[in-house]
Amino acid sequence: MTNSLNSQNYDELIDRIARRICDLKLETIFIIILESAKPLSFIASSILVAFEPLINSFFSFKDYKKFYEMLENRENIEKLIRKIEEYSQEK
Repeated sequence: MTNSLNSQNYDELIDRIARRICDLKLETIFIIILESAKPLSFIASSILVAFEPLINSFFSFKDYKKFYEMLENRENIEKLIRKIEEYSQEK
């Protein structure tokens, strides 16, 4: 039951991140970064500490931990890429 709740929380977070990225017209760069990070998703999520100032410009600090945890799973990265592409096509 906890996994479905966490998945739902990640889905909401993925949606908000994808919308924000598209609003800022940064789809291409984020898709490239996310595609590059997929094979090393766990390590890449650990590196996010260095990018904290950039990340905080997209969402609040309370979501930063969720974002970090979300990126540890490659499936969530793929969901985020698909969402970015979906919103990008809508515009």
